[in-house]
Amino acid sequence: MVESDLIMPVDSEHRAMDLRPLSIASPHMRAFHLSWLSLFSCFFSVFSVPPLLPVLGATTSTGVISGVVSLSATFISRLIMGPICDLLGPRLASTVLSIVTAVLSIMLALLGASTSHEGLIVLRFISGLSLGNFVANQYWMSSMFSPSIVGVASAVSAGWANTGCGVAQVAMPLAYSFLLHVGVLDSMACRVVFLLPAGLQIATALATLYFGQDLPQGNFSVVKKKSKHTSKRGIVDFWEIIKEGAGNYRGWILALTYGYCYGVELTTEAIVATFFRERYNLGIEAAGAAAACFGVMNVISRPVGGMAADVLGESFGMRGRLWGLWLVQTVGGVTCLMLGKMSDSGAPPGLTLAVLVVFAFFIQAASGLTFGIVPFISKRALGVISGMTASGGVMGGIVTQLLFFSGSFGFSRETGISLMGLMILICTLPLMLIYSPQFGGMFCAPLKDYDDLEADYYEFVK
Repeated sequence: MVESDLIMPVDSEHRAMDLRPLSIASPHMRAFHLSWLSLFSCFFSVFSVPPLLPVLGATTSTGVISGVVSLSATFISRLIMGPICDLLGPRLASTVLSIVTAVLSIMLALLGASTSHEGLIVLRFISGLSLGNFVANQYWMSSMFSPSIVGVASAVSAGWANTGCGVAQVAMPLAYSFLLHVGVLDSMACRVVFLLPAGLQIATALATLYFGQDLPQGNFSVVKKKSKHTSKRGIVDFWEIIKEGAGNYRGWILALTYGYCYGVELTTEAIVATFFRERYNLGIEAAGAAAACFGVMNVISRPVGGMAADVLGESFGMRGRLWGLWLVQTVGGVTCLMLGKMSDSGAPPGLTLAVLVVFAFFIQAASGLTFGIVPFISKRALGVISGMTASGGVMGGIVTQLLFFSGSFGFSRETGISLMGLMILICTLPLMLIYSPQFGGMFCAPLKDYDDLEADYYEFVK
């Protein structure tokens, strides 16, 4: 393939140097749209349950436990998904995961799993696995877009996909109410309503499989066979890639900090509808609409974060990207503290919602900034580093829910929100420790006379 074969301007590795959201040109922009739509359906599925917890007869304990189980499943799938993308490519990995989890969810829903304590936990575990596709999404964007634009591409793709959380908060109560309106019995509506997210998953997965392409040069399996750098050792390569990613301390720091931007986002999505319903005595549709304001901010906030990462990187290099992430995530922590204190003091719902939207903007923008840094940590183990970072986000959500919102330590929701803000401030500080000879760090410039730049980019820190 030569550059003239491609519609968009590309770099030496055929990666697009521009992002054109209104285009569906193959392979770059088609991969972009298929990727975010597929991940959107997964977010929609995972967050289809929380707004319906009251009508499903779930207790507060069941809601918290099933939420933690769902995030635990996501943590596992994201860890595994990175190496799988390195071996099979993002298109096939994403398709298989979406279809398998959707089919299992349909079976469980029709069997009535959503209306029992144990069944709901199993259903949310299965749907939680689908969010491993976030790793495939970010891997695909890093493969299709050049370093000059990858921050924006990754952030816009993930940001648009994340709106699935907010859409589910509104759509699922409306779908349930519609089923009751047309005469479906309540016991059956609790089952049938979950065909909507599962069907959306299957449709987007099949579109990804048939219309997508892993790399600018072709599908992963074909390009891998042609590559002179490809080893034939199979499983040996698999473990070497994992070793290189796991040995990179920078990846672990990003996993921690991402745990307190994206992990906080997951936690907030899980509690915000219940918070508005109980705090202000709202119905499930009104509470869902208020909660949706948090999720749909991803349309703007995460892309802005990715754009900021690329602009800062262009002007100040890695130092700019790191300082930008630290500043934005710190402001997110401060607004989270404010949200908890205001809610605790009896602020009116309109003011609480306004502060929630500001909090959403900064904490979601921090997620976009994070994945504007990930592609520069390790090129060879990109999938592993993406998986580590993404799994760190989920682990942050698990830990935060268990510590502050499970009831185990007696915190009110308002106090839990304030403590969550404090954790954001503390866990963002380790960004100051990230440094590489090629790219530098927050306080140190890169080494001008460093001879082995390419090796440092591909290999883990010695």
